Amino acid sequence: MREPILAKILRYIIYAAAFMPLIIFSQFISPFHFGKVVVFRSIVELMVVGYLLLLWQDRSYRPKTNIIFWALLAFVAAFSVTTLASIQPYASFWGTLERMGGLWTFFHYFLFFIIATAVLRKQEHWETFLTCTIATAILSALYGFGQKTNISFFIGSGGRERIFGTIGNAALFAGYEIVNIFLALTLLLRPNNSQFKKIVYGTGVVLGSLAVTMTVVRGSLLGLGAGLLMFSLWYFLKTNSRKAKLVLLSLATVASLFVVILITPLKDASFIGNSKFLRRVTDTSFESFTAKTRFWAWQAGLKGWSESPRRILLGWGPENFNIPFSKYFNPKFFTGYGAETLFDRAHNMFVEVLVTMGLIGFITYVGIFFFSFRALRTIRHAQTDNYIYTIGLSSLIVAYAIHNAFIFDTSANLLVFFTILGFIAFLLMRGKDRDITASPQPVRINPALRFIVGSLLAITALVLIYRTNIIPSKANYASTRGIIAGWANDFSGAVVKFTEAMNYNVPGRYEIRHRFGQYLLEYSGAKQQTPEVESAVKLAIDEITKNRDENPADYLPLLYLSRLNINLGRGDAKSPYNDIALQHSLRALEISPTFIRTFYEIGQGYLNKKDYESAIKYFKQAAELNPEVGLSYWYWGIVEITRGNPDKGLRVINMALDRGYAPSESDYLNLAQQYVARKDYQALADIYERLVKLNPKNSEYYTSLAVAYANLGRVDDALAMARKAVTIDPSLLPSAQEFARELGREL
Repeated sequence: MREPILAKILRYIIYAAAFMPLIIFSQFISPFHFGKVVVFRSIVELMVVGYLLLLWQDRSYRPKTNIIFWALLAFVAAFSVTTLASIQPYASFWGTLERMGGLWTFFHYFLFFIIATAVLRKQEHWETFLTCTIATAILSALYGFGQKTNISFFIGSGGRERIFGTIGNAALFAGYEIVNIFLALTLLLRPNNSQFKKIVYGTGVVLGSLAVTMTVVRGSLLGLGAGLLMFSLWYFLKTNSRKAKLVLLSLATVASLFVVILITPLKDASFIGNSKFLRRVTDTSFESFTAKTRFWAWQAGLKGWSESPRRILLGWGPENFNIPFSKYFNPKFFTGYGAETLFDRAHNMFVEVLVTMGLIGFITYVGIFFFSFRALRTIRHAQTDNYIYTIGLSSLIVAYAIHNAFIFDTSANLLVFFTILGFIAFLLMRGKDRDITASPQPVRINPALRFIVGSLLAITALVLIYRTNIIPSKANYASTRGIIAGWANDFSGAVVKFTEAMNYNVPGRYEIRHRFGQYLLEYSGAKQQTPEVESAVKLAIDEITKNRDENPADYLPLLYLSRLNINLGRGDAKSPYNDIALQHSLRALEISPTFIRTFYEIGQGYLNKKDYESAIKYFKQAAELNPEVGLSYWYWGIVEITRGNPDKGLRVINMALDRGYAPSESDYLNLAQQYVARKDYQALADIYERLVKLNPKNSEYYTSLAVAYANLGRVDDALAMARKAVTIDPSLLPSAQEFARELGREL
């Protein structure tokens, strides 16, 4: 019986889906993830309609069940149960705008797996699909190489040190390429390849390996190296190939040299220090700040996981790693403004799944890897030429598991991993035959009824696509128009576009509301309050209050609400906005008791109320949480001075400077006034020495420094600074000459 036309259409859609990792929505928030996911979900939703109609036509296309299918189904079931039990089910179901994860999206990968394993019945079908997958990885690698140039076509170009291809993150890109490298290597070493396929697969191995190397992601390089060693050793033992022996010896030599460098003084050699690449890959110290943050994040997550039997079994809910992370936040994360203090992922998929999905998620997740190995072992015994698949795909899984111990999965990575699982399932099902043969099982149905049902299904899919993919895309795009309007100082235009984006009220609204709040915090903090600005701030408060209500375990909306109210209450100690701000920030402190930024918000709220004692209390507590952060001491010292205790305030401020706090020009000028009042000219000279370094073209700073030097008796230095001031501003010459005469000198 001839293949149904629907099966052919579905097959070509599957081939097209292989190119999804190349999609970039450059004008959207999360340009490297958002577009990929909404396009993929739309494709799968249309595929489901076609697949249901195909099943109605021929039941031989029923889902193919095997241990890979059951392993994935078990994980999907665990994903679903933990979403229902989640501390924030909405976030678990829809995911975030940045990562585009969640149960809803994961369902689509599972459906794609079901349809692919049912429709791709022949070896040639899978070869075409896998070749498209490898070709996509090659194109993504080439795009990454373009990021090393100054060609504006490549997003992220400009001589980038670490490339990220079309995936948007160096580590995620490395993981994506690793899977394709081993897939390409496996297919390359099969017998009877055409010359074209040899070129494609060989190119995939070479360019993919080069791309992973250029990401300089240590965990990924470790995974790639371990996988290649495993592959070459196993291949040599199986085939006794001279080439495999040479590759194995080469890899073993490189690995040995690397170990020697790590454990000997060679690590400090100049050729290592002069190379950014070698310096980074040989930095395996657990004392590096990056390594520490990973361990701190894992510790926080595991503390949250072990908090109660419920969390141990069911976790906190998918997409909710930030909740236990915040609850058990390590204050050492905070090193000042700009520090990375919010981990929405564990940067370790095994820890991520354990913390967010509990034991039932962890066991089923590890089960995917375990049963994949079991399937590959079965495949090896089914047919003699299957050994290359067992060797290659086993090495792939090991390399990917090592990589995933240092990062997490997103859209492109999941697509290619599900593709590999689908191929393993095909190899398992075909047994000794090259294809999956099944006798057609046609279904007799009234054509009119088929047309009506098909039309209803198509309409349902289109409505679903519009509601869950197109409208969120419109909201995302509108929010970026608001961001761009803000950059152009078009306040009214920014508010209009952000309002439009928020009014769509679709998944992703959490981030959109916060983007609006962030814009207004920056704008209202730097501008004088006007009725228009105040109205926009109140709108942001209303919207972010929705985030607070929808995410009661999340401290971040509370901090936004606190700061927005602080801006409204600024300048009026009796303003009710200050009390509202404190209500929010104190509640945030209950959720995350060690998050230092919260102490700053509380302190600022009390400052607005001119309650200096309470403000000092919270700034001091912030300093005690992490004594190495100079900013906490700076705030504390300024409040001490403000409340009329300059001696103690200046001592505390010196503690801030000793800890590396770098004040702004305005900070220094305010501090200088205190030293002028105290006639502390040495401290004043120190302040203006810092200011002339910050702004060497400001003549007033040189003039003030000259006066300070003069009061210290440093006449030559005072005259030198006066001359510098005149050089910058010649109109100061008469006053500079008078200054010199007062010192008994000539300018």
